[in-house]
Amino acid sequence: MVNHKYLEKAEVLIEALPYIQRFNRKIVVIKYGGSAMLDQELKQNVIKDVVLLKLVGFKPIIVHGGGKEISRWVEKVGMEPKFINGLRVTDRETMEIVEMVLSKVNKELVTMVQSLGIKAVGISGKDGGLLSCEKKFKDEKDIGFVGEITKVDPKILYDLLEKDFLPIIFPVGYDENFQTYNINADDAACSIAKAVHAEKLAFLSDIEGVYKDKEDPSSLISELYVHNAEKLIEEGFVGGGMIPKLQNCIEAIEEGVNRVHILDGRIPHSLLLEIFTNQGIGTAILREDSKIYDDE
Repeated sequence: MVNHKYLEKAEVLIEALPYIQRFNRKIVVIKYGGSAMLDQELKQNVIKDVVLLKLVGFKPIIVHGGGKEISRWVEKVGMEPKFINGLRVTDRETMEIVEMVLSKVNKELVTMVQSLGIKAVGISGKDGGLLSCEKKFKDEKDIGFVGEITKVDPKILYDLLEKDFLPIIFPVGYDENFQTYNINADDAACSIAKAVHAEKLAFLSDIEGVYKDKEDPSSLISELYVHNAEKLIEEGFVGGGMIPKLQNCIEAIEEGVNRVHILDGRIPHSLLLEIFTNQGIGTAILREDSKIYDDE
């Protein structure tokens, strides 16, 4: 008699098969940030998930932040982290720390991927002119060296994917005068996903997804069409940091990304559960002409 747990494993693999077939050779952009970057075990789980996507035929691209690590190093040198409406105020000294810390985090992720047998290359938005930007103002306030993306040149990404590398990107770019700027990682992931015509864009962060009522954990929305997402914003059901995240999702879909996922990176293997199972565990934001489930 076959052990029941082995049959369950077989059923899981069969459930994943339609998704593997559909997304074979398709580009998937994963924005990686939040607490999952600080916990070593969670970090290992995320990297294993991305490596598995690569091994079953996806073309993953990682775009990562490092805000908590940056704040730790800013405090370490005797400075105080400052934010205006969620955006880091980045003076010249802070910008130096940002670039150094993100570069350090980037190479740690490259090392973890390569330790699992996959070739990875870590780059910034400066490399190959990937991310061009201009100075960003928040509510007409000068927040320092914070950049607004004006152009994405994806050639370096296509070259890396063609040579079977997994690109890992940290969001620093420069303007037409080659001045360096810190770029919001969500914005960078969204812009990159649009530029490479990604099939999927997944945001891994510290939230479970989108709620109809943010005070009620049982009101998590599993699937959300663009017009419903816009309605949630208009009617005030979402607030704070979720508004720009949802707006990024809507913009990505309007620019050709097929599906966007908002996931809790603190849940082990949330990326695999969302992509390879019918119900998923986060929120999937869909094009108006999409089916709810990929295997319908």
